[in-house]
Amino acid sequence: MGTNARLFWILAGFFFLADAAYIVWSLLVSSSPSAQTQPQVEWVGAVAIGLTGMLSVLIAFYLQRLYKGQGGELPEDRLDANIDDGEAEQGHFSPWSWWPVTLGASAALVFLGIAIGPWISFIGGAIFVIAIVGWVYEYYRGYFAR
Repeated sequence: MGTNARLFWILAGFFFLADAAYIVWSLLVSSSPSAQTQPQVEWVGAVAIGLTGMLSVLIAFYLQRLYKGQGGELPEDRLDANIDDGEAEQGHFSPWSWWPVTLGASAALVFLGIAIGPWISFIGGAIFVIAIVGWVYEYYRGYFAR
């Protein structure tokens, strides 16, 4: 994971350098003798490359914090690890829960509403709020209350 973080820091530096080169290049091309206008930056490409650099920074920061938070290399990252080294509990999942299906259906309704009509998005958003509350609080009632 530490290697991945370093890789994304290097990518972020590359994209910021590429963004600076793109801005300089667009200024040089627009100020050529054949161009009849003032030198100006082509903002679509400059912003896109700059935001790609920002995304690389975001991913690198997240991976670096995750690496420090987990206390070192995981067994999946080591070449000398055995299969048994990584068999600890990975989390708690509810195989009988219907809330993830409801959340997926509500997200589908929201995106359908974006494509067809906004009124469908409002219905999907209301179902989403109900489903997320139900999923978060499913262990506070019924047979599996804690």
